[in-house]
Amino acid sequence: MELKLQWKYSGMKVISSTAKSQLATVYIAQNSAGKMVEFVESVQPPLSIEEKWVLVVSTLYGCPVDCAFCDAGGSYKGRLTASEILFQIDYPVRLRFPDGIIGTKKFKVQFSRMGEPSFNPAVLDVLEKLPSLYTWQEFIPSISTIAPQGTDKFFDRLLKIKKELYPTTFQFQFSLHSTSVKQRDRLIPVRKWDFRHLARYGEKFYSEGGKKITLNFAVSAESIIEEKVLLKYFSPDLFLIKLTPVNPTFKARKHKFESQLYKTDQFADHLPDRIREAGYETIVSIGELEENQIGSNCGQYLQAYLKSGENIPEAYTYPLIKGNNQ
Repeated sequence: MELKLQWKYSGMKVISSTAKSQLATVYIAQNSAGKMVEFVESVQPPLSIEEKWVLVVSTLYGCPVDCAFCDAGGSYKGRLTASEILFQIDYPVRLRFPDGIIGTKKFKVQFSRMGEPSFNPAVLDVLEKLPSLYTWQEFIPSISTIAPQGTDKFFDRLLKIKKELYPTTFQFQFSLHSTSVKQRDRLIPVRKWDFRHLARYGEKFYSEGGKKITLNFAVSAESIIEEKVLLKYFSPDLFLIKLTPVNPTFKARKHKFESQLYKTDQFADHLPDRIREAGYETIVSIGELEENQIGSNCGQYLQAYLKSGENIPEAYTYPLIKGNNQ
């Protein structure tokens, strides 16, 4: 019982959330020291919440990486504790499923709202604790990472946890964004694993019968994505390609990134077709445009909007309502 109630002693409370939507809700929580963090609950249409429910939680207060199209970067105030991460999971769980029996066929938790997860070992503590906290039909833990240099211990322990607790359901993603080393360095301005290192780890992480390792690209008009580079390092038997939009963020607008994926058939050089022809399972993940207005899509960050006082007509238009720690 003490473990199940641990989130209540994290010092966290929800101070506001976006207005009600059938798609997603963004929550803003504050710890006892006044630091604020965001987390999201959402569905993935056309699936209903009875079929799939997704939580997207933060691991850092801000992020030191400062990726070129992510509003959460550039303002880093430290790591969340395991209890503070668990709060972001337990809060929406208890609102919908007070007994901790999660009534959806697929329950997914993504550690990808604010912060590069490999900078915080508490993420691994949470992954180890979750099976003792809830009852579920199928649980999909998900980590998206740029794989920074100096994080090998994190990934070694993650591999062990995955093999022991989540051998076939873990969804692991490398955020590449470009096959050009120079462009990738401009988009992700920190030292990180090279393609060969990424491929070696992905080969160890993959389990027979489990999910392929995802290579994610946020596609803009300037994106360099060459299938010959992918094939040199990443086997289509083990890796799949996910193409996502560059969402409308302040950073994307500042750097004049224009997403290709919102233009229906306007893919540069028929990109998805070329990648599929190279042998890769390819996912074009656009989502609902309403999620941009809510601010729940990847790279969007409500606090950046609140601080700026600026306006992006296609994003951040849902009103915030006051919340409380129920």
